[in-house]
Amino acid sequence: MPCWYYEKKDLFCTPSITAGLDYATECRYRREGARFIIDAGTALGLKPQTFATGVVYFHRFYMFHTFKDFNRYVTGACCLFLAGKVEETPKKCRDIIKTARALLNDKQFAPFGDDPKVQQEEVMTLERILLQTIKFDLQVEHPYMYILKYAKSLKEDAQSLTLDKNKLHKLVQMAWTFVNDSLCTTLCLQWEPQIIAIAIMHLAGRLTKFDMLGAVQSNADKPVKNWWDRFEEDVSLELLEDICHQVLDLYSQPQGTPTPSPPPSPASRPAKRQRLESPGQMEPKPSTQVLKQS
Repeated sequence: MPCWYYEKKDLFCTPSITAGLDYATECRYRREGARFIIDAGTALGLKPQTFATGVVYFHRFYMFHTFKDFNRYVTGACCLFLAGKVEETPKKCRDIIKTARALLNDKQFAPFGDDPKVQQEEVMTLERILLQTIKFDLQVEHPYMYILKYAKSLKEDAQSLTLDKNKLHKLVQMAWTFVNDSLCTTLCLQWEPQIIAIAIMHLAGRLTKFDMLGAVQSNADKPVKNWWDRFEEDVSLELLEDICHQVLDLYSQPQGTPTPSPPPSPASRPAKRQRLESPGQMEPKPSTQVLKQS
């Protein structure tokens, strides 16, 4: 199967950018397409796993094609259509298009065309191109399952402590929301879902003041440096915080035009990751100060 994780230089040299689109506009198009898939999936009653799979297809598709050649909303509808079948929650093409009509304004919906039959043919024709582009690699893992797995483990570790179940529940809910929003960034093109899950739980733990390290240490035979070491080795704090910055950047942009921050420079992709340094050129924003709280 192909490797779907890219380095920084690749994310700044996508087909759209090579064709003349600037990086900020590509980020905005990716965000708008991803948000459309999420909103359409939610309106259709689809589970998060389904619309998340659709968003991953969407991001992978535009590593091979340009936004100038393929409209982001038509592509988004196609990705959701395919994801529904893959995740065994299928929706009819006409229902997805009807939902798109309800969510989009006239200008955004125009690329679908006016004839319902042509609209469906447009999406189904694009589905064949999508399948070829993603090389029929249809199975996608998401951070959701890892968040639940890690939260369950933390709960079991803390049996000897007075565990605040409400706080843990709040942590999971917050992390779940962050995962949904992270789909609007290119994180799924940079890191495996378990790494994203750890980073987002690290962020949610800080915000909820949940002592994850204390929970892990309560059931450990020897001192533990980082709570996530038992789940993933060789993951640095700098890497986790950089992932968190990319998520937080979504909330720190002017309303109506949020744009993900530039992606970090991932290490080479062998199983063992090198320790990464925080990007020196990242401009600090007020929202990122939460990461520095104890």
